[in-house]
Amino acid sequence: MADPIVTVSERLAPAFAKVAGSGAPTVDPVVRRSDRADAQVNGSLALAKQVGKSPREVAQAVMDLADLSDICSAVEIAGPGFVNLTFSNEFLAAELARAAGDSRLGVRLATTPVVAVVDYSAPNVAKEMHVGHLRSTVIGDAIVRMLSFVGHDVIRENHIGDWGTPFGMLIEHLVDLGEESAVDELSVGDLDSFYRQARVTFDSSDAFKDRARQRVVLLQGGDIETLRLWKILVAESMRHYETVYDALGVLLTKDDLKGESTYNHLLPEVVNRLTERGLLTTSDGAEVVFVAGFVNRDNEPLPLIIRKTDGGYNYATSDLACVIDRVERLGASLLLYVVGSPQAQHLQMVEAVARQAGWLRPEMKMVHIDFGNVLGTDRKILKSRSGEVVKLDALLAEAVERATSAVQQKNPDLDPKLQQHIARQVGIGAVKYADLATDRIKDYMFDWDRMLSFDGNTSPYLQYAHARICSIFRKANVERSSIRSVRPTIGHQAERALTLRILQFDTAVWDTLEKFSPHRLCTYLYDLATEFSVFYEHCPVLRADSDDQRNSRLALCDMTARVLQSGLGLLGIDAPEQM
Repeated sequence: MADPIVTVSERLAPAFAKVAGSGAPTVDPVVRRSDRADAQVNGSLALAKQVGKSPREVAQAVMDLADLSDICSAVEIAGPGFVNLTFSNEFLAAELARAAGDSRLGVRLATTPVVAVVDYSAPNVAKEMHVGHLRSTVIGDAIVRMLSFVGHDVIRENHIGDWGTPFGMLIEHLVDLGEESAVDELSVGDLDSFYRQARVTFDSSDAFKDRARQRVVLLQGGDIETLRLWKILVAESMRHYETVYDALGVLLTKDDLKGESTYNHLLPEVVNRLTERGLLTTSDGAEVVFVAGFVNRDNEPLPLIIRKTDGGYNYATSDLACVIDRVERLGASLLLYVVGSPQAQHLQMVEAVARQAGWLRPEMKMVHIDFGNVLGTDRKILKSRSGEVVKLDALLAEAVERATSAVQQKNPDLDPKLQQHIARQVGIGAVKYADLATDRIKDYMFDWDRMLSFDGNTSPYLQYAHARICSIFRKANVERSSIRSVRPTIGHQAERALTLRILQFDTAVWDTLEKFSPHRLCTYLYDLATEFSVFYEHCPVLRADSDDQRNSRLALCDMTARVLQSGLGLLGIDAPEQM
Protein backbone atom coordinates (compact mmCIF):
# COMPACT_ATOMS: atom_id res chain seq x y z
CA MET A 1 0.00 0.00 0.00
CA ALA A 2 1.80 3.18 -1.13
CA ASP A 3 -0.28 6.02 0.31
CA PRO A 4 0.55 6.43 4.04
CA ILE A 5 -2.96 7.81 4.65
CA VAL A 6 -4.47 4.52 3.47
CA THR A 7 -1.92 2.50 5.46
CA VAL A 8 -2.71 4.39 8.67
CA SER A 9 -6.47 4.14 8.09
CA GLU A 10 -6.25 0.38 7.76
CA ARG A 11 -3.98 0.12 10.80
CA LEU A 12 -6.33 2.22 12.98
CA ALA A 13 -9.66 0.67 11.90
CA PRO A 14 -9.41 -2.41 14.23
CA ALA A 15 -8.48 -0.19 17.19
CA PHE A 16 -11.48 2.06 16.59
CA ALA A 17 -13.71 -1.03 16.27
CA LYS A 18 -12.44 -2.39 19.61
CA VAL A 19 -13.06 0.91 21.40
CA ALA A 20 -16.55 1.10 19.85
CA GLY A 21 -17.38 -2.35 21.28
CA SER A 22 -19.11 -5.35 19.78
CA GLY A 23 -22.24 -4.67 17.80
CA ALA A 24 -21.36 -1.04 17.21
CA PRO A 25 -21.54 0.36 13.68
CA THR A 26 -18.31 0.53 11.73
CA VAL A 27 -16.25 3.56 12.66
CA ASP A 28 -14.22 5.39 10.04
CA PRO A 29 -10.90 6.59 11.54
CA VAL A 30 -11.25 9.66 9.27
CA VAL A 31 -7.58 10.14 8.44
CA ARG A 32 -6.93 13.31 6.46
CA ARG A 33 -3.91 15.26 5.31
CA SER A 34 -3.11 18.17 7.60
CA ASP A 35 -1.23 21.45 7.64
CA ARG A 36 -0.22 20.80 11.28
CA ALA A 37 1.35 17.40 10.59
CA ASP A 38 1.51 14.80 7.82
CA ALA A 39 -1.94 13.52 8.74
CA GLN A 40 -4.73 14.07 11.23
CA VAL A 41 -7.07 11.43 12.70
CA ASN A 42 -10.56 12.85 13.35
CA GLY A 43 -12.63 9.72 13.98
CA SER A 44 -12.52 10.09 17.78
CA LEU A 45 -15.02 12.96 17.70
CA ALA A 46 -17.80 10.87 16.13
CA LEU A 47 -17.02 7.76 18.21
CA ALA A 48 -17.08 9.71 21.48
CA LYS A 49 -20.84 10.24 21.21
CA GLN A 50 -21.41 6.50 20.73
CA VAL A 51 -19.40 5.36 23.74
CA GLY A 52 -20.19 8.23 26.09
CA LYS A 53 -16.61 9.41 26.57
CA SER A 54 -14.73 12.56 25.68
CA PRO A 55 -13.02 12.64 22.26
CA ARG A 56 -9.60 12.91 23.95
CA GLU A 57 -10.30 9.80 26.02
CA VAL A 58 -11.35 7.93 22.88
CA ALA A 59 -8.28 9.16 21.00
CA GLN A 60 -6.01 8.00 23.82
CA ALA A 61 -7.72 4.59 23.98
CA VAL A 62 -7.32 4.11 20.20
CA MET A 63 -3.66 5.11 20.29
CA ASP A 64 -2.98 2.78 23.20
CA LEU A 65 -4.37 -0.11 21.14
CA ALA A 66 -2.82 0.81 17.79
CA ASP A 67 0.89 0.39 17.33
CA LEU A 68 2.13 3.06 14.90
CA SER A 69 5.77 2.95 15.95
CA ASP A 70 6.86 1.53 12.59
CA ILE A 71 4.98 4.26 10.72
CA CYS A 72 5.18 7.45 12.75
CA SER A 73 7.98 9.40 14.36
CA ALA A 74 5.50 11.52 16.33
CA VAL A 75 1.90 10.99 17.54
CA GLU A 76 0.18 13.88 19.30
CA ILE A 77 -3.36 14.16 20.68
CA ALA A 78 -4.37 17.78 20.20
CA GLY A 79 -7.36 20.07 20.63
CA PRO A 80 -10.67 18.41 21.46
CA GLY A 81 -9.45 14.96 20.36
CA PHE A 82 -7.61 15.22 17.05
CA VAL A 83 -4.55 13.02 16.60
CA ASN A 84 -1.68 14.55 14.63
CA LEU A 85 0.65 12.06 12.94
CA THR A 86 4.13 12.64 11.57
CA PHE A 87 5.43 9.82 9.39
CA SER A 88 8.99 8.70 9.93
CA ASN A 89 11.44 9.24 7.10
CA GLU A 90 12.42 5.56 7.29
CA PHE A 91 8.80 4.50 6.75
CA LEU A 92 8.39 6.90 3.82
CA ALA A 93 11.60 5.65 2.20
CA ALA A 94 10.46 2.04 2.59
CA GLU A 95 7.06 2.80 1.06
CA LEU A 96 8.67 4.60 -1.85
CA ALA A 97 10.99 1.65 -2.46
CA ARG A 98 8.00 -0.69 -2.35
CA ALA A 99 6.11 1.43 -4.90
CA ALA A 100 9.21 1.55 -7.12
CA GLY A 101 9.21 -2.24 -7.28
CA ASP A 102 5.54 -2.34 -8.24
CA SER A 103 4.56 -2.08 -11.90
CA ARG A 104 1.41 -0.27 -10.75
CA LEU A 105 3.44 2.24 -8.67
CA GLY A 106 1.42 1.48 -5.55
CA VAL A 107 -2.05 1.93 -7.05
CA ARG A 108 -4.48 -0.61 -5.56
CA LEU A 109 -6.59 -2.95 -7.66
CA ALA A 110 -10.35 -2.93 -7.20
CA THR A 111 -11.39 -5.30 -4.41
CA THR A 112 -14.51 -6.29 -6.36
CA PRO A 113 -13.93 -5.95 -10.12
CA VAL A 114 -17.07 -5.43 -12.20
CA VAL A 115 -18.07 -5.39 -15.85
CA ALA A 116 -18.43 -1.72 -16.79
CA VAL A 117 -19.88 -0.39 -20.04
CA VAL A 118 -18.81 3.13 -20.93
CA ASP A 119 -21.00 4.92 -23.50
CA TYR A 120 -19.11 7.87 -24.97
CA SER A 121 -18.25 9.98 -28.03
CA ALA A 122 -21.46 9.13 -29.97
CA PRO A 123 -21.28 11.12 -33.22
CA ASN A 124 -24.00 10.94 -35.87
CA VAL A 125 -23.62 9.20 -39.24
CA ALA A 126 -23.17 11.60 -42.18
CA LYS A 127 -22.16 14.41 -39.83
CA GLU A 128 -18.61 15.43 -39.05
CA MET A 129 -17.29 15.36 -35.53
CA HIS A 130 -17.07 18.83 -34.05
CA VAL A 131 -15.81 20.44 -30.87
CA GLY A 132 -19.03 19.38 -29.12
CA HIS A 133 -17.81 15.77 -29.32
CA LEU A 134 -14.44 16.59 -27.76
CA ARG A 135 -15.45 16.45 -24.10
CA SER A 136 -17.40 13.20 -24.31
CA THR A 137 -14.57 11.54 -26.21
CA VAL A 138 -11.60 12.56 -24.04
CA ILE A 139 -13.42 12.30 -20.70
CA GLY A 140 -14.79 8.89 -21.66
CA ASP A 141 -11.37 7.73 -22.83
CA ALA A 142 -9.69 8.78 -19.57
CA ILE A 143 -12.32 7.01 -17.47
CA VAL A 144 -12.00 3.84 -19.58
CA ARG A 145 -8.22 3.87 -19.05
CA MET A 146 -8.51 4.36 -15.29
CA LEU A 147 -11.21 1.73 -14.78
CA SER A 148 -9.12 -0.77 -16.73
CA PHE A 149 -6.00 0.19 -14.76
CA VAL A 150 -7.60 -0.69 -11.43
CA GLY A 151 -8.79 -4.05 -12.72
CA HIS A 152 -12.35 -3.64 -13.96
CA ASP A 153 -13.55 -5.37 -17.14
CA VAL A 154 -14.33 -2.36 -19.32
CA ILE A 155 -16.42 -2.46 -22.49
CA ARG A 156 -16.27 0.62 -24.73
CA GLU A 157 -19.44 1.48 -26.64
CA ASN A 158 -19.63 4.25 -29.21
CA HIS A 159 -23.40 4.62 -29.50
CA ILE A 160 -23.58 6.45 -32.83
CA GLY A 161 -26.74 7.81 -34.39
CA ASP A 162 -27.14 5.54 -37.42
CA TRP A 163 -30.87 4.91 -37.51
CA GLY A 164 -34.14 6.75 -37.86
CA THR A 165 -36.03 9.02 -40.23
CA PRO A 166 -33.07 11.17 -41.46
CA PHE A 167 -31.63 8.11 -43.21
CA GLY A 168 -34.45 7.97 -45.68
CA MET A 169 -33.41 11.44 -46.79
CA LEU A 170 -29.70 10.61 -46.83
CA ILE A 171 -30.12 7.36 -48.79
CA GLU A 172 -32.27 9.04 -51.43
CA HIS A 173 -29.70 11.80 -51.79
CA LEU A 174 -27.03 9.12 -52.25
CA VAL A 175 -29.17 7.52 -54.98
CA ASP A 176 -29.63 10.86 -56.77
CA LEU A 177 -25.90 11.59 -56.73
CA GLY A 178 -25.00 8.08 -57.84
CA GLU A 179 -23.03 5.75 -55.61
CA GLU A 180 -19.66 6.57 -57.12
CA SER A 181 -20.09 10.33 -56.87
CA ALA A 182 -21.58 10.04 -53.39
CA VAL A 183 -18.68 7.92 -52.13
CA ASP A 184 -16.19 10.40 -53.64
CA GLU A 185 -17.91 13.28 -51.88
CA LEU A 186 -18.10 11.44 -48.57
CA SER A 187 -14.51 10.17 -48.75
CA VAL A 188 -13.03 13.66 -48.78
CA GLY A 189 -14.52 14.18 -45.35
CA ASP A 190 -17.15 16.76 -46.19
CA LEU A 191 -19.96 14.88 -44.46
CA ASP A 192 -21.70 18.05 -43.34
CA SER A 193 -22.06 19.28 -46.93
CA PHE A 194 -23.62 15.94 -47.93
CA TYR A 195 -26.11 16.21 -45.09
CA ARG A 196 -26.97 19.85 -45.85
CA GLN A 197 -27.59 19.10 -49.54
CA ALA A 198 -29.91 16.24 -48.58
CA ARG A 199 -31.80 18.50 -46.16
CA VAL A 200 -32.22 21.29 -48.73
CA THR A 201 -33.69 18.84 -51.26
CA PHE A 202 -35.93 17.31 -48.60
CA ASP A 203 -37.30 20.72 -47.58
CA SER A 204 -37.85 21.94 -51.16
CA SER A 205 -39.20 18.86 -52.95
CA ASP A 206 -42.41 17.07 -51.99
CA ALA A 207 -41.55 14.21 -54.35
CA PHE A 208 -38.14 13.75 -52.70
CA LYS A 209 -39.80 13.95 -49.30
CA ASP A 210 -42.23 11.16 -50.21
CA ARG A 211 -39.35 8.99 -51.51
CA ALA A 212 -37.41 9.60 -48.29
CA ARG A 213 -40.34 8.53 -46.14
CA GLN A 214 -40.86 5.40 -48.21
CA ARG A 215 -37.15 4.66 -47.90
CA VAL A 216 -37.41 4.85 -44.09
CA VAL A 217 -40.12 2.19 -44.18
CA LEU A 218 -37.90 0.00 -46.37
CA LEU A 219 -34.93 0.53 -44.05
CA GLN A 220 -36.88 -0.38 -40.94
CA GLY A 221 -38.39 -3.33 -42.77
CA GLY A 222 -34.94 -4.76 -43.56
CA ASP A 223 -34.99 -4.25 -47.34
CA ILE A 224 -31.68 -5.68 -48.63
CA GLU A 225 -30.90 -2.96 -51.17
CA THR A 226 -31.75 -0.18 -48.74
CA LEU A 227 -29.57 -1.73 -46.06
CA ARG A 228 -26.70 -1.95 -48.57
CA LEU A 229 -26.96 1.77 -49.32
CA TRP A 230 -27.27 2.57 -45.60
CA LYS A 231 -24.06 0.61 -44.92
CA ILE A 232 -22.21 2.83 -47.43
CA LEU A 233 -23.16 5.90 -45.38
CA VAL A 234 -22.09 4.25 -42.13
CA ALA A 235 -18.77 2.98 -43.54
CA GLU A 236 -17.75 6.36 -44.98
CA SER A 237 -18.71 8.12 -41.76
CA MET A 238 -16.71 5.63 -39.75
CA ARG A 239 -13.63 6.36 -41.84
CA HIS A 240 -13.94 9.97 -40.75
CA TYR A 241 -14.40 9.03 -37.08
CA GLU A 242 -11.35 6.75 -37.14
CA THR A 243 -9.21 9.55 -38.54
CA VAL A 244 -10.27 11.84 -35.69
CA TYR A 245 -9.85 9.14 -33.04
CA ASP A 246 -6.38 8.35 -34.36
CA ALA A 247 -5.40 12.02 -34.23
CA LEU A 248 -6.78 12.33 -30.69
CA GLY A 249 -5.01 9.17 -29.56
CA VAL A 250 -8.09 7.59 -27.95
CA LEU A 251 -8.85 3.89 -27.60
CA LEU A 252 -12.06 3.81 -29.64
CA THR A 253 -12.01 1.65 -32.79
CA LYS A 254 -14.57 0.40 -35.27
CA ASP A 255 -14.99 -2.66 -33.06
CA ASP A 256 -16.48 -0.40 -30.37
CA LEU A 257 -19.12 0.92 -32.74
CA LYS A 258 -22.61 0.25 -31.44
CA GLY A 259 -25.10 2.24 -33.42
CA GLU A 260 -28.77 2.66 -32.65
CA SER A 261 -29.35 0.03 -35.34
CA THR A 262 -27.61 -2.55 -33.14
CA TYR A 263 -30.60 -2.56 -30.81
CA ASN A 264 -33.33 -2.38 -33.43
CA HIS A 265 -34.34 -6.00 -32.86
CA LEU A 266 -34.87 -5.32 -29.15
CA LEU A 267 -37.31 -2.41 -29.57
CA PRO A 268 -40.48 -4.55 -29.79
CA GLU A 269 -39.24 -6.49 -26.76
CA VAL A 270 -38.96 -3.27 -24.75
CA VAL A 271 -42.62 -2.57 -25.49
CA ASN A 272 -43.67 -6.14 -24.68
CA ARG A 273 -41.75 -6.23 -21.38
CA LEU A 274 -43.09 -2.87 -20.25
CA THR A 275 -46.62 -4.01 -21.15
CA GLU A 276 -46.20 -7.21 -19.14
CA ARG A 277 -45.09 -5.19 -16.11
CA GLY A 278 -48.10 -2.93 -16.45
CA LEU A 279 -45.93 0.15 -16.94
CA LEU A 280 -47.07 1.20 -20.42
CA THR A 281 -49.88 3.74 -20.77
CA THR A 282 -51.55 5.26 -23.83
CA SER A 283 -51.43 9.06 -23.84
CA ASP A 284 -52.56 11.18 -26.80
CA GLY A 285 -52.20 8.16 -29.06
CA ALA A 286 -48.63 7.38 -27.94
CA GLU A 287 -47.45 4.58 -25.66
CA VAL A 288 -45.62 6.07 -22.70
CA VAL A 289 -44.42 5.46 -19.18
CA PHE A 290 -45.23 8.06 -16.56
CA VAL A 291 -42.32 8.19 -14.15
CA ALA A 292 -43.02 9.28 -10.59
CA GLY A 293 -41.41 12.60 -9.65
CA PHE A 294 -41.07 13.97 -13.20
CA VAL A 295 -43.35 16.82 -14.29
CA ASN A 296 -43.45 19.36 -17.10
CA ARG A 297 -43.50 23.16 -16.81
CA ASP A 298 -47.23 23.06 -16.02
CA ASN A 299 -46.55 20.61 -13.17
CA GLU A 300 -48.25 17.81 -15.10
CA PRO A 301 -46.86 14.25 -15.14
CA LEU A 302 -44.08 13.98 -17.70
CA PRO A 303 -44.18 10.92 -19.94
CA LEU A 304 -41.25 8.95 -21.32
CA ILE A 305 -42.38 8.22 -24.88
CA ILE A 306 -41.76 4.59 -25.88
CA ARG A 307 -43.76 4.37 -29.11
CA LYS A 308 -45.00 7.43 -31.00
CA THR A 309 -48.46 7.95 -32.44
CA ASP A 310 -47.29 6.83 -35.88
CA GLY A 311 -46.06 3.54 -34.42
CA GLY A 312 -42.38 4.49 -34.60
CA TYR A 313 -40.06 4.04 -31.65
CA ASN A 314 -38.50 6.91 -29.75
CA TYR A 315 -34.83 7.28 -28.79
CA ALA A 316 -35.84 6.45 -25.20
CA THR A 317 -36.85 3.03 -26.48
CA SER A 318 -33.39 2.56 -27.93
CA ASP A 319 -31.78 3.63 -24.64
CA LEU A 320 -33.89 1.11 -22.72
CA ALA A 321 -32.91 -1.58 -25.23
CA CYS A 322 -29.27 -0.66 -24.52
CA VAL A 323 -29.84 -1.24 -20.81
CA ILE A 324 -31.30 -4.70 -21.48
CA ASP A 325 -28.43 -5.63 -23.79
CA ARG A 326 -25.69 -4.32 -21.51
CA VAL A 327 -27.06 -5.99 -18.42
CA GLU A 328 -28.30 -9.28 -19.85
CA ARG A 329 -25.91 -9.99 -22.73
CA LEU A 330 -22.74 -8.25 -21.52
CA GLY A 331 -23.27 -8.88 -17.80
CA ALA A 332 -22.55 -5.29 -16.85
CA SER A 333 -23.31 -3.97 -13.38
CA LEU A 334 -21.88 -0.49 -13.97
CA LEU A 335 -23.34 1.56 -16.82
CA LEU A 336 -21.61 4.88 -17.49
CA TYR A 337 -22.96 7.51 -19.89
CA VAL A 338 -20.51 10.28 -20.82
CA VAL A 339 -23.10 12.67 -22.18
CA GLY A 340 -23.68 16.42 -21.94
CA SER A 341 -25.61 17.95 -19.06
CA PRO A 342 -28.80 18.68 -21.11
CA GLN A 343 -29.48 14.92 -21.19
CA ALA A 344 -29.70 14.67 -17.40
CA GLN A 345 -33.47 14.44 -17.09
CA HIS A 346 -33.80 12.02 -19.99
CA LEU A 347 -31.24 9.63 -18.52
CA GLN A 348 -32.80 9.91 -15.06
CA MET A 349 -36.15 8.86 -16.53
CA VAL A 350 -34.58 6.01 -18.49
CA GLU A 351 -32.92 4.73 -15.33
CA ALA A 352 -36.14 5.04 -13.33
CA VAL A 353 -38.09 3.02 -15.94
CA ALA A 354 -35.30 0.41 -16.18
CA ARG A 355 -35.42 -0.05 -12.40
CA GLN A 356 -39.21 -0.20 -12.34
CA ALA A 357 -39.07 -2.86 -15.04
CA GLY A 358 -36.53 -4.86 -13.02
CA TRP A 359 -33.75 -4.68 -15.63
CA LEU A 360 -31.51 -2.66 -13.32
CA ARG A 361 -31.25 -4.42 -9.99
CA PRO A 362 -30.53 -2.44 -6.79
CA GLU A 363 -26.83 -3.33 -6.71
CA MET A 364 -26.32 -2.10 -10.29
CA LYS A 365 -25.27 1.46 -11.00
CA MET A 366 -26.21 3.70 -13.90
CA VAL A 367 -24.20 6.92 -13.81
CA HIS A 368 -24.55 10.02 -15.95
CA ILE A 369 -21.09 11.56 -16.34
CA ASP A 370 -22.20 14.98 -17.49
CA PHE A 371 -20.14 17.93 -18.61
CA GLY A 372 -20.37 21.59 -19.58
CA ASN A 373 -19.63 23.40 -22.84
CA VAL A 374 -16.45 24.46 -24.60
CA LEU A 375 -16.41 28.25 -24.80
CA GLY A 376 -14.43 30.65 -26.91
CA THR A 377 -12.51 33.58 -25.45
CA ASP A 378 -15.74 35.59 -25.82
CA ARG A 379 -17.28 33.15 -23.29
CA LYS A 380 -19.80 31.95 -25.86
CA ILE A 381 -20.02 28.45 -27.40
CA LEU A 382 -16.81 27.98 -29.38
CA LYS A 383 -17.33 28.82 -33.07
CA SER A 384 -15.10 29.18 -36.10
CA ARG A 385 -14.32 32.59 -37.60
CA SER A 386 -17.16 32.01 -40.07
CA GLY A 387 -19.55 31.47 -37.16
CA GLU A 388 -19.90 27.72 -37.68
CA VAL A 389 -19.24 25.01 -35.13
CA VAL A 390 -15.54 24.13 -35.02
CA LYS A 391 -14.77 20.81 -36.72
CA LEU A 392 -12.70 18.54 -34.54
CA ASP A 393 -10.19 17.45 -37.19
CA ALA A 394 -9.45 21.10 -38.04
CA LEU A 395 -9.02 21.97 -34.37
CA LEU A 396 -6.54 19.13 -33.83
CA ALA A 397 -4.58 20.09 -36.95
CA GLU A 398 -4.31 23.66 -35.65
CA ALA A 399 -3.16 22.34 -32.26
CA VAL A 400 -0.26 20.48 -33.88
CA GLU A 401 0.62 23.50 -36.03
CA ARG A 402 0.72 25.82 -33.01
CA ALA A 403 2.65 23.28 -30.95
CA THR A 404 5.24 22.95 -33.72
CA SER A 405 6.05 26.63 -33.35
CA ALA A 406 6.21 26.34 -29.54
CA VAL A 407 8.51 23.30 -29.65
CA GLN A 408 10.80 24.96 -32.20
CA GLN A 409 11.19 27.96 -29.89
CA LYS A 410 11.83 25.71 -26.90
CA ASN A 411 14.44 23.52 -28.60
CA PRO A 412 15.44 24.74 -32.08
CA ASP A 413 18.26 22.17 -32.34
CA LEU A 414 15.96 19.13 -32.37
CA ASP A 415 15.94 16.90 -35.45
CA PRO A 416 13.00 18.10 -37.65
CA LYS A 417 11.32 14.67 -37.69
CA LEU A 418 11.61 14.35 -33.92
CA GLN A 419 10.44 17.94 -33.59
CA GLN A 420 7.28 17.15 -35.56
CA HIS A 421 6.66 14.01 -33.51
CA ILE A 422 6.99 15.91 -30.25
CA ALA A 423 4.82 18.75 -31.58
CA ARG A 424 2.01 16.27 -32.21
CA GLN A 425 2.35 14.90 -28.67
CA VAL A 426 2.39 18.41 -27.21
CA GLY A 427 -0.45 19.82 -29.33
CA ILE A 428 -2.88 16.94 -28.89
CA GLY A 429 -1.92 16.64 -25.22
CA ALA A 430 -2.58 20.33 -24.69
CA VAL A 431 -6.10 20.10 -26.13
CA LYS A 432 -6.98 17.01 -24.10
CA TYR A 433 -5.49 18.26 -20.84
CA ALA A 434 -7.19 21.65 -21.04
CA ASP A 435 -10.47 19.80 -21.22
CA LEU A 436 -9.69 17.21 -18.54
CA ALA A 437 -8.11 19.66 -16.08
CA THR A 438 -11.39 21.55 -15.73
CA ASP A 439 -14.09 20.23 -13.41
CA ARG A 440 -16.19 18.46 -16.03
CA ILE A 441 -19.53 19.84 -14.88
CA LYS A 442 -18.34 23.37 -15.64
CA ASP A 443 -17.94 25.18 -18.95
CA TYR A 444 -14.36 26.00 -19.83
CA MET A 445 -12.73 28.58 -22.08
CA PHE A 446 -10.68 27.33 -25.02
CA ASP A 447 -7.56 29.49 -24.99
CA TRP A 448 -4.65 28.48 -27.23
CA ASP A 449 -2.08 30.63 -25.42
CA ARG A 450 -2.95 29.24 -22.01
CA MET A 451 -3.21 25.56 -22.97
CA LEU A 452 0.10 25.59 -24.93
CA SER A 453 2.01 27.43 -22.22
CA PHE A 454 4.97 25.71 -20.56
CA ASP A 455 3.96 27.37 -17.29
CA GLY A 456 1.00 26.66 -15.05
CA ASN A 457 -1.38 23.71 -14.92
CA THR A 458 -0.99 22.62 -18.54
CA SER A 459 0.01 19.50 -20.40
CA PRO A 460 3.20 21.09 -21.83
CA TYR A 461 4.30 21.92 -18.27
CA LEU A 462 3.85 18.30 -17.15
CA GLN A 463 5.40 16.91 -20.33
CA TYR A 464 8.39 19.20 -19.93
CA ALA A 465 8.82 18.10 -16.30
CA HIS A 466 8.96 14.48 -17.51
CA ALA A 467 11.38 15.33 -20.33
CA ARG A 468 13.62 17.27 -17.92
CA ILE A 469 13.93 14.22 -15.67
CA CYS A 470 14.80 12.05 -18.68
CA SER A 471 17.51 14.56 -19.61
CA ILE A 472 18.99 14.27 -16.09
CA PHE A 473 19.57 10.57 -16.65
CA ARG A 474 21.05 11.20 -20.12
CA LYS A 475 23.49 13.70 -18.62
CA ALA A 476 24.34 11.27 -15.84
CA ASN A 477 24.74 8.45 -18.38
CA VAL A 478 22.66 6.25 -16.07
CA GLU A 479 19.99 3.75 -17.07
CA ARG A 480 16.87 4.55 -15.09
CA SER A 481 16.12 0.91 -14.37
CA SER A 482 19.53 0.52 -12.69
CA ILE A 483 18.62 2.68 -9.70
CA ARG A 484 15.16 1.23 -8.99
CA SER A 485 16.54 -1.04 -6.31
CA VAL A 486 17.94 1.99 -4.45
CA ARG A 487 16.16 2.80 -1.21
CA PRO A 488 16.14 6.60 -1.00
CA THR A 489 17.52 8.43 2.00
CA ILE A 490 15.24 11.28 2.96
CA GLY A 491 17.04 14.22 4.52
CA HIS A 492 16.06 17.54 2.99
CA GLN A 493 12.50 18.83 3.45
CA ALA A 494 12.07 19.03 -0.33
CA GLU A 495 12.94 15.32 -0.62
CA ARG A 496 10.37 14.55 2.03
CA ALA A 497 7.65 16.67 0.41
CA LEU A 498 8.30 15.06 -2.99
CA THR A 499 8.19 11.56 -1.48
CA LEU A 500 4.86 12.27 0.22
CA ARG A 501 3.44 13.57 -3.04
CA ILE A 502 4.63 10.55 -5.06
CA LEU A 503 2.99 8.22 -2.53
CA GLN A 504 -0.36 9.97 -3.04
CA PHE A 505 -0.69 8.60 -6.59
CA ASP A 506 -2.88 5.72 -5.43
CA THR A 507 -5.32 8.05 -3.70
CA ALA A 508 -5.35 10.45 -6.66
CA VAL A 509 -6.46 7.67 -9.01
CA TRP A 510 -9.15 6.39 -6.67
CA ASP A 511 -10.39 9.90 -5.81
CA THR A 512 -10.74 10.53 -9.53
CA LEU A 513 -12.77 7.36 -10.02
CA GLU A 514 -14.98 8.11 -7.02
CA LYS A 515 -16.69 10.97 -8.90
CA PHE A 516 -15.44 10.13 -12.40
CA SER A 517 -13.75 13.53 -12.42
CA PRO A 518 -10.42 13.50 -14.32
CA HIS A 519 -9.54 17.00 -13.13
CA ARG A 520 -8.64 15.49 -9.75
CA LEU A 521 -5.85 13.45 -11.31
CA CYS A 522 -4.74 16.51 -13.32
CA THR A 523 -4.48 18.55 -10.12
CA TYR A 524 -2.41 15.82 -8.49
CA LEU A 525 0.00 15.60 -11.44
CA TYR A 526 0.43 19.37 -11.47
CA ASP A 527 1.16 19.35 -7.73
CA LEU A 528 3.68 16.55 -8.28
CA ALA A 529 5.47 18.43 -11.07
CA THR A 530 5.51 21.58 -8.93
CA GLU A 531 6.89 19.64 -5.96
CA PHE A 532 9.59 18.18 -8.21
CA SER A 533 10.57 21.67 -9.38
CA VAL A 534 11.11 22.73 -5.75
CA PHE A 535 13.09 19.55 -5.07
CA TYR A 536 15.27 20.07 -8.15
CA GLU A 537 16.00 23.66 -7.12
CA HIS A 538 17.04 22.81 -3.55
CA CYS A 539 18.52 19.32 -3.90
CA PRO A 540 21.36 18.99 -6.45
CA VAL A 541 21.19 15.66 -8.19
CA LEU A 542 24.21 15.35 -10.47
CA ARG A 543 26.27 17.52 -8.09
CA ALA A 544 25.18 15.73 -4.93
CA ASP A 545 27.58 15.53 -1.99
CA SER A 546 28.12 11.77 -2.35
CA ASP A 547 27.43 8.87 -4.68
CA ASP A 548 24.85 7.52 -2.23
CA GLN A 549 23.04 10.85 -2.12
CA ARG A 550 23.23 11.12 -5.91
CA ASN A 551 21.71 7.67 -6.38
CA SER A 552 19.04 8.39 -3.77
CA ARG A 553 17.99 11.57 -5.56
CA LEU A 554 18.11 9.82 -8.93
CA ALA A 555 15.70 7.25 -7.49
CA LEU A 556 13.36 10.09 -6.50
CA CYS A 557 13.66 11.56 -10.00
CA ASP A 558 12.88 8.21 -11.60
CA MET A 559 9.76 7.64 -9.48
CA THR A 560 8.54 11.14 -10.26
CA ALA A 561 8.95 10.50 -13.99
CA ARG A 562 7.23 7.12 -13.76
CA VAL A 563 4.23 8.57 -11.96
CA LEU A 564 4.04 11.50 -14.40
CA GLN A 565 4.17 9.12 -17.35
CA SER A 566 1.62 6.73 -15.83
CA GLY A 567 -0.71 9.56 -14.78
CA LEU A 568 -0.56 11.27 -18.16
CA GLY A 569 -1.09 7.88 -19.80
CA LEU A 570 -4.28 7.39 -17.76
CA LEU A 571 -5.45 10.70 -19.24
CA GLY A 572 -4.55 9.51 -22.74
CA ILE A 573 -1.59 11.91 -23.03
CA ASP A 574 1.94 11.04 -24.15
CA ALA A 575 5.01 11.86 -22.05
CA PRO A 576 7.91 12.78 -24.40
CA GLU A 577 11.46 12.06 -23.27
CA GLN A 578 12.76 15.13 -25.09
CA MET A 579 11.28 18.59 -25.62
